[in-house]
Formats: sequence, C-alpha cells, structure tokens
Amino acid sequence: MISKTVKWHDLGLLIIDEEQKFGVSTKEKLRQLKVNVDTLTMSATPIPRTLQFSLMGARDMSIMRTPPPNRYPIHTELVTFSSEVICDAINFEMSRNGQVYFVCDRISKLPELKMLIEKHIPDCRVAIGHGQMKPEDLEKIIMGFINYDYDVLLSTTIVENGIDISNANTI
Repeated sequence: MISKTVKWHDLGLLIIDEEQKFGVSTKEKLRQLKVNVDTLTMSATPIPRTLQFSLMGARDMSIMRTPPPNRYPIHTELVTFSSEVICDAINFEMSRNGQVYFVCDRISKLPELKMLIEKHIPDCRVAIGHGQMKPEDLEKIIMGFINYDYDVLLSTTIVENGIDISNANTI
C-alpha cells in the first residue's frame, strides 16, 4: 500500500486494523497518501502514544464495551506446560468438531510438539505451518486446515496475520 508504484485514485477512508503492528513511520506514510483522508485505526491493544493522542484530544476515541450479539466471551487460562492439559484441550475441540491453533515461539520445537500430540492422540491430524516455509507449501497447509484436513495447526505467530478460520476455537 505504501509502495511508490501504488497509485490511489480517490482514497477517502483509510482503515488500519491491529494498529500496534505498524510502526510510526509506516502509519505516517499511509496518512500522507492523500491530504485530509479520514483514518480509522483499531486495536485491542492500545499503544501508549496513540492513547495519549486521544487523551489530549488530538484524536477521537471509541471504546467497544460489549461484544456482538450471541458472542461468547473469550476464556483465557494460564497453565504450566503439560501434555495432559494440551491433550485435554485438543480432545475437547475434536469432540465438538472444532480445530486448534497451537502457537509456539520456536520453529525448531514444532516437530517435537507434533510428535507429542500424535503420541497421545493418535487420531489427531496435525499440520505444521510457519513463515520460513515456501509460500506455496504454507498455502497448502493453511488450505488443508480451512478444508478440515487437520485438527491442529502447529505454528508460530504467523496465524495472527490475517488467518480467520471460524471452526478454530482454541489457541
């Protein structure tokens, strides 16, 4: 979007989702695409600088205090790493035909985790996806997960970047 080769015909509204993932210079370049472009930035994780702009009155701020209708609240548990906890969560999702994103911060640990899951849950279909894979290989894995060829997608934080699979309820 900010490439010099991209030409905007009539940009009237710029929407930036997950604002915290953009650097200040990138956001400024986006805002300079057109003078007086209306900008909507969204974040579930407010950045101190952005919050300060709002508190000073330089930006308007809206807060969504309630989830959409029929949306269950997110349930978060903090537990020590345990194969029992992992298997219980995966078995629960599999029992209701759900899927699981399993996020690990180290690519080198993914094969080990795959073996652990397959050892304890032999009928679990596990795939590995990460950003160092060839794009076409990663796409096959993601498409396989979307098409329910896998119950668990073991991955790095790449799943945070635009992958929305409604059947995957557990991270």
